[in-house]
Amino acid sequence: MSDRLWERLGPLLADPPRRFRYPGRCRYPARACLEGILYVLYTDTPWLEVPYRELGLPSGETCRRRLEEWSKRGLLASAVRILQEELAAAEKLDWSRVIVDASLVEAKKGARRSRARSWAGPAAATTSP
Repeated sequence: MSDRLWERLGPLLADPPRRFRYPGRCRYPARACLEGILYVLYTDTPWLEVPYRELGLPSGETCRRRLEEWSKRGLLASAVRILQEELAAAEKLDWSRVIVDASLVEAKKGARRSRARSWAGPAAATTSP
């Protein structure tokens, strides 16, 4: 990750202040965690198989927890937007590789079923009215 990109993302992904009493262990830097997250996304490596020692990154589980924390704090959407802007400006954004599957699309319980029948089994639930 370039220093220029991190100048935009750094303030957004800054860690919350440590507690004064019982501060716990020092956290890995946010930049290293983001690089680990981007490594997993780019290589499609499972979180627990990230070669973190060889790459000098936090473990995959640490990166996954930080990703979850940023998502809960609402920072992930802003960070993704900044990354998309940078990639689009550099003309390196390839929308042909975008995939939408059931883990990304919400399927409501009790949704009406499709009228089309498949020979494979019962009709799949649909989210359209």
